[in-house]
Amino acid sequence: MKRIFLALGVVSMIGFASCKEKASNKIETANVQVAAERDQAAKNLPVMTFDKSEHDFGTISQGTPQETIFSFTNTGNAPLIITNATSSCGCTVPEYPKNTPIAPGESGELLVKFNGTGQNQVTKTITVSANTEKGSELLRIKAFVQPGSGAPATNLGPVK
Repeated sequence: MKRIFLALGVVSMIGFASCKEKASNKIETANVQVAAERDQAAKNLPVMTFDKSEHDFGTISQGTPQETIFSFTNTGNAPLIITNATSSCGCTVPEYPKNTPIAPGESGELLVKFNGTGQNQVTKTITVSANTEKGSELLRIKAFVQPGSGAPATNLGPVK
């Protein structure tokens, strides 16, 4: 048993002695420069800044189409690319500059069309997917929809 412990001790000492090289001697300066450039490039991201994140159409008649524009500016330091914009339902349609690079400092518009369906207080969300650090932005539209003159008055509650 003593021989096993002695053998393990000798093997451990050899292992520790072989790891005495300084780690700083193994660093290659070329790799440090490449890593620094990569880290700096990762900081270059577009930032999508909207003039507003919510629009209230107020009180509207049922079935009356509405539209609004969400203006945005690329306040980052890399080209902004919007890859998708979807709404929480089919009654809201966003139109956007799809896959068109927007340079830093430049602005763009996202048109949102709402067909005026629903009844009472209605809130819809638009998710804008882009190459920003967050990956997506959330916009909202809302309206109080009153039954139209030709539509029967039914109480279905709020539409979400």
